[in-house]
Order: sequence, then structure tokens, then C-alpha cells
Amino acid sequence: QVQLVESGGGLVQAGESLRLSCVASGGTFSSYIMGWFRQAPGKEREFVGFISQSGSMIHYGDSVNGRFTIPRDNAENTVYLQMNSLKPEDTAVYSCAADTRPTYGQYDTWGQGTQVTVSS
Repeated sequence: QVQLVESGGGLVQAGESLRLSCVASGGTFSSYIMGWFRQAPGKEREFVGFISQSGSMIHYGDSVNGRFTIPRDNAENTVYLQMNSLKPEDTAVYSCAADTRPTYGQYDTWGQGTQVTVSS
């Protein structure tokens, strides 16, 4: 089964950028749809974006509004979340997820999450 490990979270100031990484092991990464989600304390999990296997299709949640991008490097089994122009409302635990089958809609494998805190 696939394992996902996120890294790159931390404390940044509003307006700055941060790049999260999610490294997959134990499967064929290039066949997976990869998604990013976030969850702030007391709030529901929110969809951030996803990228298809080859990167030909990428969708983002409305809240990121063009500020985030999701590159992937299949040779390194890694998907990234590039976060620019960060706002305090972006503060959350960010998790990557894999649709490994793929089902084109259901994520079956999740990482542990990494904390992103944006100060004003």
C-alpha cells in the first residue's frame, strides 16, 4: 500500500510563500491522482486542489484563488503545494492524499499532515 509523508510546513508572515512536499512510497506514483486538503481548528476539511497523473488537469479550490499551484515530479514520487501570497486565513494543517486506483474522485491514502501558520 502507498504511504505519503508531507513536509515543509512552518510559520510565515502574511504575503510570503511556502512550499510543501508530499513524498509517496510503496506504489506507482505516476498512476495516482494527488490532492491537497487543509483543516483549521474547529473547521471542516477543505479541498485545496488536485493534479492528475501527468499534470494535464489541475483544479483548485475557490479559496486559494490563483495563489497556489500544485506541481508534481513523477520521477521523484513527489507532489508539491506551492503557496504564494499567504494570508492568515490559510493557517491550517495541510494534508496530501492519493487516489491510487484511481477512482477519479475518492482518495484512499492520506499523509499525516503538516502545520502551516500565517501571521499577520
